[in-house]
Amino acid sequence: MITLGVGYYMHDSAACIARDGELLFAVAEERLSRVKHDSRFPRHSIEACLQFAGVRPEEIDEVCFGWSAASSTAWHDAKTFLLRSHPASYHYVVSAFVQNFVMWRQRGGERTYQRFFGRPRRGFRHVDHHLSHALSAYPYSGFDEAAIVVVDGRGAWEASTIWHGHDGRLDHVLTIPWPNSLGLFYAEFTEYLGFQKYSDEWKVMGLAPYGQPGISVKDFIELAASPYIVEARTLLGKSPDDVSGIEARLGPRREPESEITGHYKDVAYAVQEACEAAMMTLVRMAIEKTRCRKLCLAGGVALNSKANGKIAASGLVDSIFVQPAASDEGVALGAALAPYMDNGGRLPNKPMRHAYFGPSFTDEQIETALRTYKLRYTRLDDPAKTAAEFLAQGQILGWFQGRMEFGPRALGNRSILADPRDPEMTVKVNNAVKFREWWRPFAPSMTAEAAPDYIESATDSPFMILTAQVKPEKRGVIPAVTHVDGSARPQTVEKEINP
Repeated sequence: MITLGVGYYMHDSAACIARDGELLFAVAEERLSRVKHDSRFPRHSIEACLQFAGVRPEEIDEVCFGWSAASSTAWHDAKTFLLRSHPASYHYVVSAFVQNFVMWRQRGGERTYQRFFGRPRRGFRHVDHHLSHALSAYPYSGFDEAAIVVVDGRGAWEASTIWHGHDGRLDHVLTIPWPNSLGLFYAEFTEYLGFQKYSDEWKVMGLAPYGQPGISVKDFIELAASPYIVEARTLLGKSPDDVSGIEARLGPRREPESEITGHYKDVAYAVQEACEAAMMTLVRMAIEKTRCRKLCLAGGVALNSKANGKIAASGLVDSIFVQPAASDEGVALGAALAPYMDNGGRLPNKPMRHAYFGPSFTDEQIETALRTYKLRYTRLDDPAKTAAEFLAQGQILGWFQGRMEFGPRALGNRSILADPRDPEMTVKVNNAVKFREWWRPFAPSMTAEAAPDYIESATDSPFMILTAQVKPEKRGVIPAVTHVDGSARPQTVEKEINP
């Protein structure tokens, strides 16, 4: 059976293709269109999937979308407006109507797909968004049994969910409905801090360690509740860029590009602390309800590596798997596997040890590009040796090899490399290449064997998605990848996975 998984609704469109339950290829639309967080129908991604697999559109058995039918979203939106759990402003009501109408006209993407590719053999399937997230984690974890926690901005009606994976099946345990959303809470404060929500949450996470305790966010999130309550009516204004509710309690929002004062650093600290506490409560609840100490995480909030690291080090779990494309692009992975649960069937279960599922390019294609842009080049017998020499001399390298990573992390196939021993290296990389904010940390790649020498409580971390503390005696050795709070977000590399 050949299935095509499609992530398409709000942001981060993507597609993947699987044959008999084995993932063959996956790519986000933004990697091909060059539009960050591209939300358009992922035509380019689907074409790339078909080309890689050598499959014609008419050979696809089923196309599976990682979002419920449009009517489900519309009904839940209407419910939240009528019950006043979400502000029923003119802007929000009209926006919801327009978006739901457009998706209804497209039948959730079916009509757009058929216009370009025709109809698949067995037709289309719409998989609930959070079920798609859960399916993007459990079957790829390698765990026979797992507690699965999905936390993101929203699904059609979900904000957070708990699932129990066992015997190749998924059982639903708990749903916290939208807009009681931890992702919404974090996104609105991302906007308040002068960044772009649903895009720049990383910046808040990176800024948080520069803050101090003292700011209260209890008007916006109740952490004493089980498991948490986000006060959406206080948090949300009359439009997506209206943060007047936050401003009334914490003062004016920060204007983009303006100085980040101590107050805004302290707000970031408080928001991150609240996120970590809520995530820990959800995980504790999942373990209690499933009686399983192996944990899978998915959803956009599961990209919060600081929270993930604290969960991994908490003693609550024996093993943890965080799907590397945990945000909405990753639902394509889960949707593609949904047919395997039909008629009491079992999900495939194969541990994901790398994220190299995207396109690759031949030497001839690379040479053509170099010539087109008139770039000097040299063929090397041992590029790794030469690269190491350049790095030791303080050079900054662009490293390009093999298949593209799926997910937001650069994991050695499309990466910027530099010497972590130079305390000025973060400034040098930012000035030369990245041009990003001074407080955002860089991350180390290290062999799995070396990790215990540098990282406290070192764990398996192939996807650079768990934060841990650098050993005090090593912080001066690798200052360029040690954050202000002594943490790092390592990628542990295994020789058999990436020689």
